Amino acid sequence: MDFYVTGTLIWYYYICKRQVWLLAHGMEADQEDENIRIGRLIGETSYEREKKEIDIATGKFDVMRREGENLVVGEIKKSSRFVESAGKQLLFYLYQLKTMGIEAKGELLIPEERKKFLFTLDEESEKEIKKAIKEIEKIVFSPLPPPAVKNKYCGRCAYAEFCWA
Repeated sequence: MDFYVTGTLIWYYYICKRQVWLLAHGMEADQEDENIRIGRLIGETSYEREKKEIDIATGKFDVMRREGENLVVGEIKKSSRFVESAGKQLLFYLYQLKTMGIEAKGELLIPEERKKFLFTLDEESEKEIKKAIKEIEKIVFSPLPPPAVKNKYCGRCAYAEFCWA
């Protein structure tokens, strides 16, 4: 199986390890789930003046711009409910850019709440991202998904039928 860790897998890793395995094995969340549709719409209609959906080998970040000499990449999210996982996803993108010789800063943007969180990749966060990448690889190459574990995100999860059906 050709496999590489993506920003989406990093995001899921900090929410639910089972989602990591399911997505990596081709089982996508319900794309018609209301929360997914709303998130997609917010991403499409926010920050219209900035360059959007920039592809890198490991996924897409939502927006990019220059501030003087600095490159700033951003992730747009529907709410601040997932700040930790979204921040780790953004740090992953900063790490990936660094491996390509590109220094950048990150912004997590929550337009509906008018919030912005700033991120820079430091030595500690780089170590954490490298560790997460290794753990995601272990999860993905396991023959079975991790067991379903209830957490605070299960109530609105687009993968719920894979765990609780």
